[in-house]
Amino acid sequence: MSVALALGDALGVPPLAMAELLPVIEAVMVAKFNEQMDHSHGGKTG
Repeated sequence: MSVALALGDALGVPPLAMAELLPVIEAVMVAKFNEQMDHSHGGKTG
């Protein structure tokens, strides 16, 4: 999370805005990561 805050700071995004956006960003990152993992394992889980 500190990396995301540092990136936001470097881009000039206020910390309060980043705190508001982080849950949404995290949800998208997890969804895309899971898609990539499913794809790399041929859609098999477990």
